[in-house]
Order: sequence, then C-alpha cells, then structure tokens
Amino acid sequence: MHDLNDPSLLQPSLQLPEFAALQRHAGEARQWHLNELFGQDPQRATRFSLDAAGLFFDFSKTHLQPQTLSLLTAFARARGVETLRDAMLRGERVNVTENRAALHTVLRMPRESRFAWEGEELVAEVQQVLDRMQNFAERVRSGEWKGYSGKSIKDVVNIGIGGSDLGPAMSCAALRPFTTTSLSFHFLSNVDGHATSAVLGRLNPETTLFIISSKSFSTHETLLNAHDARAWFLRKGALADLHRHFVAVSTNTEAVTAFGIAAENMFPFRDWVGGRYSIWSSIGLSLMVAIGAEHFRAFLAGAHAMDEHFRQAPLERNMPALLALTNFWYRQFFGAGSLLIAPYHQDLWLFPAYLQQLEMESNGKGVTRDGQAVGLRTAPVIWGSVGTNGQHAYFQMLHQGTDIVPVDFIAVLKPAHDYIEQHKVLLANCFAQAEALMNGNAAPNLPPHRACPGNHPSHMLLMERLTPSTLGALIALYEHKTFVQGALWNVNSFDQWGVELGKTLASQILSDLDGSAALHTHDSSTSALIARAAAALK
Repeated sequence: MHDLNDPSLLQPSLQLPEFAALQRHAGEARQWHLNELFGQDPQRATRFSLDAAGLFFDFSKTHLQPQTLSLLTAFARARGVETLRDAMLRGERVNVTENRAALHTVLRMPRESRFAWEGEELVAEVQQVLDRMQNFAERVRSGEWKGYSGKSIKDVVNIGIGGSDLGPAMSCAALRPFTTTSLSFHFLSNVDGHATSAVLGRLNPETTLFIISSKSFSTHETLLNAHDARAWFLRKGALADLHRHFVAVSTNTEAVTAFGIAAENMFPFRDWVGGRYSIWSSIGLSLMVAIGAEHFRAFLAGAHAMDEHFRQAPLERNMPALLALTNFWYRQFFGAGSLLIAPYHQDLWLFPAYLQQLEMESNGKGVTRDGQAVGLRTAPVIWGSVGTNGQHAYFQMLHQGTDIVPVDFIAVLKPAHDYIEQHKVLLANCFAQAEALMNGNAAPNLPPHRACPGNHPSHMLLMERLTPSTLGALIALYEHKTFVQGALWNVNSFDQWGVELGKTLASQILSDLDGSAALHTHDSSTSALIARAAAALK
C-alpha cells in the first residue's frame, strides 16, 4: 500500500503550485463551520447554485468560499480538465489502455447533427439503429409481435450484467409512470439460480420475450442465464420458435445466430460505447419497449442538453465540473472516504446502485494514465438508498458519527401522483435533513447524547418533474462528473482491468469444483473452501 501522506509519492503533475495552494487553503477551510459561512454572506445560496438542462444544483452547504472555487478551478485547468474534455468529445482515443474512444455522447445527438470520426459519419449510423429499435419496440408494444402460439407478448426479460443490466433496470424503474401497462419488465443479471428461478417461475413461455444483452455474446454470467432461459423456453416451444422469443443486443452475429436468434433480430453497438455508458445505445432496447420511442428520444435529448452545458460552460458555472470539484475537495482534503446518494423519490431506488458502478468502476484506480502510482485517494465508496427510509437507518451515523460523509440529495418538486400531502412531507424531510446536517443543534444545556455538531456538507439536486428528459440529464451529469474526477486524478475512467482478475480466477475454481481437470494451486483457505463446496455439491 502507498502512504498517501508521503509528498515524494505525488505525481510530478500534482507537485503543482495550484495543488499546493489548495492544500494550504484546506487547512483554513477545515476550521470553518457551514452555518457561519451563511451568516457571513446573505447571497451565499444564490452564489453557489445554478440551473442547467432542467436540473437545479445547490452546492452552498459545502466548505467553499469564492477563493476556494477559484483555487479548485485553477487546479482543474492546470490538470488539463478542459483539454481532456474536448479530446473526449472530439472522439480522441481517451481510453488509452484499450486504444478506444469514448463516444457515448454521440449516441444522444439529435438526428440532424453530424459527427465525423475517423472517416465515418456516426450520427447517421446511430439513427439507423434507433429507427430499427423503434420499429421493433412499437411492434412489441402494440401486440403485433406474436409468440409461437399467436399470442402477444406480455413479459419482457432483459438478460445482461453490469451496464447491460443496471442502466435499463434503473431507468425502467425511474420512469415507471411512463411505462406501458400492457407489458411487465424483468431484469436477470446475477449468476445465481435463485434469481433465475424467481424470474422464470412466474412467466409463460408463450408470451415472454427475452432480450440478451452482451456486446461479445460471450460474457459468462449473461450467456449462462441466456442458455438457462433458452432451455426453459424449449420445454414448451420448438427450436424454430426461438426467433419469436429471443432477440440480441450484440456485435457477434455468428454467436447470436448459433444461439438461435435471427440476424435481423440483433441490434448492434460499437466498441466506443463502454458498458457503464451504454444505456443510450441499443442496450436501452428494453427501456424503449417500456416507455416508447418518443419518450426514449426525450431521454436522449435531456442527456444531450447536459452534454452541451458540459461542453460550453466555464468551469466556474459548469454543473458536472462543480459536482466533481466539491467531491474531490472532500475526498482529498477532508478525508471523506464515502459519498452518500440520497434520492427522495421512490422510483429512483436503483440510482445509488447505478452510480456505484459508474463511479467506482470508472475511477477505482491506483495508477495514472501513464502507469504511475496516483499518490492520492481516488474513488470514494458510493452508497445510499431512497429517503425517507435512510433516515430511520444510517442517518443517525451522519448526524452523530465520527466520519465526514458528503451527501448528494436528489428531489423532485412535482410528483407523478395525487398524494400531495405525502409529497410535501417527503420534501420537508429532504430539506430538513440537509439543514440539520449543516446546522446541528446548538441549544444550551443540551445533554451530550442529544448533541448533533452539524457542519456536515451536502449538495441538493432538484428537478421540477422526473421525466425521461430530466432523468437523461441527471445520468449525463454524473457521467461527466465521473470523467472530471478521473481527469483530476489522472486515471483512465474508461477501463476496468480489476474486474478481469476475478473472472480469470473464477474460471479456474469452476473447473476445480467440476473436477474436470487437475486442481489448480490456491492458498490453503481457498483450497479448503473449494473442497467443502465440492463435497456439498456431490
């Protein structure tokens, strides 16, 4: 392990005067109390907030002053954040370890846009795939797409893992009020037969459609679940009927057709679409079936609006950059090891899990883009759940515990239901928690066990309504925030080599459990675990 307090381990690029100035300033900032900052500046709430792409961002409840913001943005410029942003948006191969571009922003460009990349016109290609998706989605939604017995589809099962699961699952849940009521949607990702049986056990093969989402069509967990679904279907249906019940989101035509899926039922996407940035591509097919093409295009448009804000706004008024900089500030200089995501909207219940993959898989790195030790703390632990549930669980630790845990509160001003009094209570709780974390309670003669010191930071993200457009903007906001933080740490936010190690070892252990080959060499603990499991499975 690296000693992160050893100045000799800092990258040369972090031995910058801008970084040193931030370190000195942080020593002062750690002495501030947030409620005192509000007392000193009556305009603070206005000064430290902004609107963009249908979202309102209030970052006034943080240990920032105008000088802090100036120092943070100066450091960001010295680290080349704007240069890297422009390189990514131009299509340069910013994923240096895999020699790939990261062009998920092209997926949400309007139809009339043009984007030439290495001799190809990408927007036209993207729109062709979207049109094919739309045609398919409308046939399923209308009941025109029939199963083998002539009945319309009633259940849609998305089989994928990682970004091929979390993106569609989270977005379908978040956009529940926009989802057709004639279909039910299910998501199968875990390589656990309990999950498989829970999903398949309540479905009818005659009226079930499976969407198999795997770019290579070789992802072990996805293919295992897909073959189980195929075997389940073939107990009732015939091999010749597979094309009515299975479609693929992939680029491997040979493997898809060998599975039994017709080539015309395969929806492709390119290698410049990373898994955790893929909801905008054909990976979003289940979402388009759920909400319809018009709403799906609004979803893309909301993300594109945030892209344009990110592209054009100066860092001082750039929402993704400011979200990243304040989180960087607390991670590096206040010892904040985690970040709580607290959406006060039940339909966003999967959003913290979505951000766990986005941020921790992107920036959970210990080496720089050129292979050197980072020398700084990178991605914090992302966690959370919907309010008000969290208030009766872990919020106690936030108010009276010993750790600093920044909080991103997310709230929607107008609900998609008629229970207005409940919604007022929900918003009151959201705003009250942010206020209580900041101010604490300073009543005289308060017993120590009741004292809450306050001075805990938070952001507040508001939208008028949770719609396809505002959800798109919200996801894009956090995508760009993740990119900016990766640039600040100089890590490659678009690879995930740490994931591969566990996959390799799992393959070896699987052969050990099967007894299909000579046992591999493991440590004594792992060997004992394998032996115990093998004995239980005989």
